Amino acid sequence: MKFKYLIPLALLAACAEFPALDRVDVTSAERAPYPAIIPLGPVLAGLDQTSGQSPLTPEFAASLTARLRALQARAARLRGPVIDGTTRARMRAGVNSTALQ
Repeated sequence: MKFKYLIPLALLAACAEFPALDRVDVTSAERAPYPAIIPLGPVLAGLDQTSGQSPLTPEFAASLTARLRALQARAARLRGPVIDGTTRARMRAGVNSTALQ
């Protein structure tokens, strides 16, 4: 019975307005230019132009390389056939109507 007072409070909180969400200016985002798309190779091999230091640590570069290989392997698997040969042969044979009776 301790919680019977929390129910009206929870219902009252559900009616609250979120003024921060109402004031979002989407027109500036709509007018913003598209970001530049650059090749990843020069970024991985290059230096940061402002500091002259490499922007990537060896560990981060290794994780990016591993992720790239995993994504390439996944893409190769997705390029394969969706239906295996045995299932395709069964589908081509059709439905055996005598088995249904």
